[in-house]
Amino acid sequence: MSALLSLLGWSFLPGLVTGWTQSLYYSLTIRAGDPKPQPGTPRWAEHRRRIHIAVVTLYLLYTIYEADYDLQRAGTFYSDLGLPLNATEREIKSRFRRLAALHHPDKAGGNGKSAEDVNAYFVHLKSAADALVDPAKRFAYERFGPEVVGWGPRCVTVRDHVARGASAALVPHYGAAAVALYALGLLGYLDWGRYERWLVLAALFVFEAHTVTRPGLPRVLEWAVNPLLVGVVGRAPYLPFQLIALARKVCVTVYIAFSQIGPLLAADTRSGNLVVGRRGGDDEAALRQGLERLELTVKALDADASRLLETEMVPFAGDEETRNSMWAKVKEWLVQNTIRSDPMVRDALGRSFAKRRMDAPAGARGTR
Repeated sequence: MSALLSLLGWSFLPGLVTGWTQSLYYSLTIRAGDPKPQPGTPRWAEHRRRIHIAVVTLYLLYTIYEADYDLQRAGTFYSDLGLPLNATEREIKSRFRRLAALHHPDKAGGNGKSAEDVNAYFVHLKSAADALVDPAKRFAYERFGPEVVGWGPRCVTVRDHVARGASAALVPHYGAAAVALYALGLLGYLDWGRYERWLVLAALFVFEAHTVTRPGLPRVLEWAVNPLLVGVVGRAPYLPFQLIALARKVCVTVYIAFSQIGPLLAADTRSGNLVVGRRGGDDEAALRQGLERLELTVKALDADASRLLETEMVPFAGDEETRNSMWAKVKEWLVQNTIRSDPMVRDALGRSFAKRRMDAPAGARGTR
């Protein structure tokens, strides 16, 4: 839902931001007294196209940064317990005992926190330690996130957790995404990059399916992302479920880029207007093709209607008098029930009759 709102929201918001940014750009780059490019000129349209692309790109980069910040702020069971990703069962139990001695509800009173907050924090630490001690649940947590804690006692083995995660998160997400892409494509909202969107969705699905079913961490996470975060940025490493969440956000960002930036890359500014053309053909050719398809559809419907009417008249074949009578009745029915029932036709007839009665002399027929 948030992705859909973002996609719909950015259908009108960039125009406002781009206009303000373009005015600011002219005030900073053009000296006082010099003429500024006016709307409708090729120079103004080219500046607007470039500024629009820059505005949308910066916003999309910010959304990725915001998603990364939210993931880091939420933390993981490892960071909450102060453990590395390769912590052993013994290290997990030892660390929890030390934290329990500090944060147990019976021993953590008087630190300015309410009893509910202290109890909730201790329960969270206990759930984190229990999830990491169990090998199957630890495997599921690293790939599906904290939701595995509430999956119940039916999930015991790794296969149980993977099946539950696929049915609860993987299949519904990509099923809904595929339906949304198909429906928006039928409505004409995803003309630019229509096939590339499906490729991005398929690539993300393959990556996520591979990540949640493999015994180890993805190579991109183990060899590139985590060493960069830990060694260069100095932050906590990512778990697979965090990388999947970030990849989904990037996928939505790419979709918005297809909708907002893609058409602008092929836009024509030589006429002074920001005319967005279709990739692989101009608008005139596409319109002509659409009209031709519409004409063929109308002809096909007319032929079907004629065949249906001829079929209905088969019992009267050879009887011209009856056929002529039937045609006359059909014509009268069409006039009475289709043409005269139209509100505009009725209003026109009413005004005509009223005018005729007003112009008639007193006592003439039809004036009452």
